[in-house]
Amino acid sequence: MKRPTRLLIPVICAAMLLACSSAPETRESEPEQHPAFSGKPTADQALEMLRDGNERFTDGKSVHPRMDAARLRQAGTEDQGDHAYATVITCSDSRVPVELIFDAGIMDIFVIRVAGNVCDTDEVGSIEYGLAHVHTPVLVVLGHTQCGAVTAVTHMLHGDRHPLERNIPPLVDNIEPAVRRAIHKHPKLHGDEIIPHAIEENVWQGIEDLFMASPVTRELVKSNSVKVIGAIYDVASGEIDWLPESDARKILKRVEKNPGRAMEPMAH
Repeated sequence: MKRPTRLLIPVICAAMLLACSSAPETRESEPEQHPAFSGKPTADQALEMLRDGNERFTDGKSVHPRMDAARLRQAGTEDQGDHAYATVITCSDSRVPVELIFDAGIMDIFVIRVAGNVCDTDEVGSIEYGLAHVHTPVLVVLGHTQCGAVTAVTHMLHGDRHPLERNIPPLVDNIEPAVRRAIHKHPKLHGDEIIPHAIEENVWQGIEDLFMASPVTRELVKSNSVKVIGAIYDVASGEIDWLPESDARKILKRVEKNPGRAMEPMAH
């Protein structure tokens, strides 16, 4: 004898309700961490480690961690990707000793140095290596006060032109848009008064150039596996001024709408 259909309806509904209640809850606001970053500090934790290290440095309380013979032995036998927690691109200026100002040790920071902390092809490739292969959860684009490269471009745009070695102009041409933007934003400032503002704009320019050239970096940031943040180091005090992370996100959103951005993440 067949069971009446109307008696099956409550049973089916109950089964569906049970299945829905037992299904794992997913939240779009908390995407899964990229598997390659498992075991690493989160981006927020890595930033906190950098901030704490700089605070110790400026307070004269550096502990110089992971700088002993045991760490050297590790460096000789282990992969830096198992240890490094930050990629930092900064200027070649000798007044910016990266590991010291963050009170960090061997294998802690993947460092890229270039005059003016510009993000051109070589630097972007190095950053991609730091993020996608060394798996650092945070990238800091670190400018600094009294930057000679930004100062030189500012003087050039003010008409103070003098001969430069042949390879310097193509090195610092990435800085020119930043200086022009600073001049436009601060029309009442004259001469070298514009330089501190140009230095900050140059940090933002580096982040924009990176996002324009690196689909991999964009995807890592959008998936919350990596944070990109700008900062400026004061060569006289040792303190770091951390720029708003939200501004870097705004640059990313703007770049995502730019049809000229690089789209293919992998080399052929």
